[in-house]
Amino acid sequence: MPTQEWNDYNLRWNETEYGGVKDLRITPNKLWKPDVLMYNSADEGFDGTYHTNIVVKHNGSCLYVPPGIFKSTCKIDITWFPFDDQHCEMKFGSWTYDGNQLDLVLNSEDGGDLSDFITNGEWYLLAMPGKKNTIVYACCPEPYVDITFTIQIRRRTLYYFFNLIVPCVLISSMALLGFTLPPDSGEKLTLGTYFNCIMFMVASSVVLTVVVLNYHHRTADIHEMPPWIKSVFLQWLPWILRMGRPGRKITRKTILLSNRMKELELKERSSKSLLANVLDIDDDFRHTISGSQTAIGSSASFGRPTTVEEHHTAIGCNHKDLTLILKELQFITARMRKADDEAELIGDWKFAAMVVDRFCLIVFTLFTIIATVTVLLSAPHIIVQ
Repeated sequence: MPTQEWNDYNLRWNETEYGGVKDLRITPNKLWKPDVLMYNSADEGFDGTYHTNIVVKHNGSCLYVPPGIFKSTCKIDITWFPFDDQHCEMKFGSWTYDGNQLDLVLNSEDGGDLSDFITNGEWYLLAMPGKKNTIVYACCPEPYVDITFTIQIRRRTLYYFFNLIVPCVLISSMALLGFTLPPDSGEKLTLGTYFNCIMFMVASSVVLTVVVLNYHHRTADIHEMPPWIKSVFLQWLPWILRMGRPGRKITRKTILLSNRMKELELKERSSKSLLANVLDIDDDFRHTISGSQTAIGSSASFGRPTTVEEHHTAIGCNHKDLTLILKELQFITARMRKADDEAELIGDWKFAAMVVDRFCLIVFTLFTIIATVTVLLSAPHIIVQ
């Protein structure tokens, strides 16, 4: 409670006439005292002070210092929690006397006396400046005087730093490390699911982890790789991330050359006949059969005399055998080509999953660093001892 001191001329006496008595202690209900109260009190009884005696001196000086526990309303701003500063006001003034009847004067421009302040474990007291205000309310023409003390406190962040900030940073780091795990380990989705309720970044990592696992386990029997995925995840994004494949060097030149070769291959296929497009060696086979028939006819003309039936029988047998051999070769070749294509497609999907993993690792790492540094640098203060 602010120290209240005033002078009452009705309480003066000559100490020599009263046995050298210089001062008296009188209960407050026997004397007049200023009705100074805290305007913004939140106490159930409004006045939380204990009414002690008033010290009255022989010259009329009265000193009233009632102890008390004050509860006041205060608007808390947690924008920068736990790096926040709070300013709480305690407004004291007379409840019934105006400024013409009762004047309040500050003893010190520094405000309240902090010499007896007991250190708090959660808050650090910066200052408690005081200000005298003279206000004219709409209800009354007389001015009213009040003394407003502003308690400036700062939250000690050491506890929150080690118990809130550091765990969050570690959790974010663990989410980032999830992208470095191989998809076959089975821990990527589990790791993301455990942290998906903690922060948005971890939830995003879960979604991207599912995409990576989906890409990694795709096969040629179920999925075909769209051209845009080939272009983005097998060519340009690996080139940007400086990634490579065994036996393949990914550069801008190789990407452009590969795209050019695909265009030429499509033009070449469109120029072939329908039968040659289905069976690549049928065109050559027709020439081979014709050549074989010519060779057989020539050998027959130079060899022993043959009848027409024997000639046609020999040609039919040779043509039938060659056709069967050709079909077997086509079947084996098709199976080998299909197996190679499937293996290549599976390898492409796995490489695309690896590219997404690497991309997520870089993006989330940058996001974590930038977000952490931005929040810490934007705070009014970081650590208060």
